[in-house]
Amino acid sequence: MTPTPRPPLALATPFTLGGLTLRNRLVATAHATAAVTDGAPTETDAAYWRRLAQGGAGMVITGGTAVAPESTLPQRYLTEAWRPEIKDAVRRRAEAITDGGAVAVAQLVHLGRETLGAGTYYAPVSAAAVRSPREATAPHPLSTEEVRRVVDAFRISAANSVQAGFHGVELHAGHGYLLAQFLSRANNTRDDEYGDRIALSAQVIDAIRTEIGELPIGVRVSVEPGAGSGLGLDDLLELLPRLCAAAPFAYVNITTGVRNTYVPGMATTRPPLLESVARLRSAVALPLLVSQGFRSVTDIERALDSGADLVGMARPFIADPDLARKVIAGDERSVRPCTGCNEGCRTFEPTGSCSVNPDLGPPGAAGRPAAPLLLTRPAEPLPRTLAPTLPDSRGGPVAVLGAGPAGMECAMALARSGAEVTVFDTAREAGGQARLASLAPHRSGWQKLVVYQREQLAALGVRVLLGTFPGADDMAAYTQIVLATGTEEVPVLVPGELRTLTSTEFLRRYADVVPEAPGVAVLDDGFGWWQGISAVESALAAGAREVTVITPGTGFATGLSPENRTQLMNRLTGAPLRVFAMSTVTSTTADGVRLRHVLDGQQTHLAADVLVTVGERRPRRPDFTPAAHQTVRAVGDCVVPRRIAHAVAEGRAAAEAVAARAAQGL
Repeated sequence: MTPTPRPPLALATPFTLGGLTLRNRLVATAHATAAVTDGAPTETDAAYWRRLAQGGAGMVITGGTAVAPESTLPQRYLTEAWRPEIKDAVRRRAEAITDGGAVAVAQLVHLGRETLGAGTYYAPVSAAAVRSPREATAPHPLSTEEVRRVVDAFRISAANSVQAGFHGVELHAGHGYLLAQFLSRANNTRDDEYGDRIALSAQVIDAIRTEIGELPIGVRVSVEPGAGSGLGLDDLLELLPRLCAAAPFAYVNITTGVRNTYVPGMATTRPPLLESVARLRSAVALPLLVSQGFRSVTDIERALDSGADLVGMARPFIADPDLARKVIAGDERSVRPCTGCNEGCRTFEPTGSCSVNPDLGPPGAAGRPAAPLLLTRPAEPLPRTLAPTLPDSRGGPVAVLGAGPAGMECAMALARSGAEVTVFDTAREAGGQARLASLAPHRSGWQKLVVYQREQLAALGVRVLLGTFPGADDMAAYTQIVLATGTEEVPVLVPGELRTLTSTEFLRRYADVVPEAPGVAVLDDGFGWWQGISAVESALAAGAREVTVITPGTGFATGLSPENRTQLMNRLTGAPLRVFAMSTVTSTTADGVRLRHVLDGQQTHLAADVLVTVGERRPRRPDFTPAAHQTVRAVGDCVVPRRIAHAVAEGRAAAEAVAARAAQGL
């Protein structure tokens, strides 16, 4: 029987934008690598954009490009577009994108009053002296003459960008930055010509047009949260037609949020603007690019069917630069998924990375550096490699003990090198700590990684034996063994009568525990990481009457990135939650817990029905003695419990080490 042909995807069709032809409707929206030195992009930066463009995106928009000195940060990892002397460095970036077959657009931004929390050298500025809720002080209100200098800064930066090889520019008038501050009725209280909310953006567009001619100019705007933001969806639908009539531009890019909310965490499971696309289409005559939260082909196609011309993503392209090529080929399941964790891609230590993509590493490295622990030493020195392409394996079968992120990543890479791999795990389900973390409300993004790795193993023909562990006779068949057996939580010993559970136990059973014990006390370890937070959100989701967090640290959720912490606090607003900082639990009673303040020693008794403790995680390794012919490596949490980024990278590195030795016949 002839298979039914797959209907063509709208996302795969070309699109003409301002005289340029995009090969498809997928856009890598603005983000940055921070691989920038003294305001100039480096070769590492160019390599990143080249790899992304080669993956098939129709248009690539580069971010982190400032137009004026007052928008620079002390680290100077934003591109300083107003400086003509960095044009050659910017040209390398533009050529990297165009060589990869994508249309290259440079997004230009003036931060205004949003200093990103950095100790900038210059005063923050804005339309008026209205303090941002994300900043400690009100900004300097720009004079009329100072606003005109801002217009000139955008003009110069756009000219430099196009002269360096970019096909066009995008103005960042969203996410609470300067152009958005002028568009907002809550922030723009001026009584001069710029009191007209579109005036600044219109003048910037006109000024840029004198420099770049008919090359496309895009405008990115965002729907800001809160009734008093002054830039809700209704505001934008009023402003955009006015702006386009006053100063025509090529396309509008619509997203949502402000700083600390515009990069949504795992709690956002559907594109926020998906249901508004039809309304946007009816109000905006321009080509429409809709962004934020798109992950699946189903949602992308729905947006296009509803009237969007283009769909934008950023973090999914960081997780898998081949995303466009894969989905156009109908191979969506092979896309390495963005989990929305907001970890590596938001820290820039020292440059952007990704928790699930081990190919992204710091300058000078071909991937994320990783060092699997060699537990038995082979006969010959082991060559070190970080190459993403593994050599063909000519060795014998390999045993991977553990089907968590580290073990599955290792098995995937080994299978692709040609090795025969068997994965063992005592658990009934694959996923390890990632699957456990995904059980908490708003943390389901980790399950995407588990599903991806599991399906890749199946497609590669890897044998995965769950609910079992190999015996000594079974292990004898393997010369190469990789331990990825994870971690276990050490119980915190609190004397007393109250029912006490580890955070691991609670996460597995909270739906049954909370109805019987609605008063939940959580003793955090003081580091403010997701273990305690997941216990809190799980208890609330199960209907807890009250949740009390006790932490020896200085506050709640202090270990999270600013984006994750802000979004968490928004979710918890109005919840029956109390936090006792700089405190610990000394003992329990039948009806509660005894607290002691770690500074003054003051004692307090709090009512509770159950105590959840966040304990130290320690490596878990099997107790077996390898034979003389066996080489054993450990990866991930069974080396030292850390983040999933470490597990994935070490799993990949272990596979490279095994395959390299096999290629040498060792």
